[in-house]
Amino acid sequence: MSEKQELIKKMMEMQKKFIDFEHEKGVEMEDYFVGEEGHPLHNFRQEYNELAIKLVDMAHAEKGSHR
Repeated sequence: MSEKQELIKKMMEMQKKFIDFEHEKGVEMEDYFVGEEGHPLHNFRQEYNELAIKLVDMAHAEKGSHR
């Protein structure tokens, strides 16, 4: 599996976990933006954003375009 496919797979897994958590317990804005250490959403936003940026950069590199 290519690195791009691995990133997409990881992001989809993260989305599923987030949606499952949201349906079971609900999501408070505070937990989403500044979840405490040990909370299932701790660093979720940051990690997902980093993966998304990496994926976009890879797509631009493939096409020879710039952000």
